[in-house]
Amino acid sequence: MRNPGQTIGNLIDKSNMTIISYTDNEGFPISKAMLSPRERESIKIFWFSTNTSSNKVRYFRENPKASIYFVDKRFSRGASLVGTIGVLETQEAKEKLWQEGDTMYYKQGITDPDYCVLKFTAKRGRYYSNFKSEDFDT
Repeated sequence: MRNPGQTIGNLIDKSNMTIISYTDNEGFPISKAMLSPRERESIKIFWFSTNTSSNKVRYFRENPKASIYFVDKRFSRGASLVGTIGVLETQEAKEKLWQEGDTMYYKQGITDPDYCVLKFTAKRGRYYSNFKSEDFDT
């Protein structure tokens, strides 16, 4: 892969779902489907909105190690990124990601205490395509 940022970025932009994985307090991996990132900075930093009361937020506060996975079913391609997640509850972070219609999830609006932002910072990744996998740096 000549340009991981472009290749993986295109895959991410076409994906409408992200699989996010974390570990519970017994060390077991848990994976969950989420909407695509609200924003991203290349293939290094990803921003998601979620419920503060969710299990993943509780576990990320205890252990910030995580992975995210994007898949293109049509062409049997995928990209996995490993890194860390920060749970952000600042007004600035919430405003950064807030979108019209989010009151469907967060009834009290942008100040809803059940609304927070996850900031994923990738350390490295692995790309799968054409029956081959290759590691890449972010």
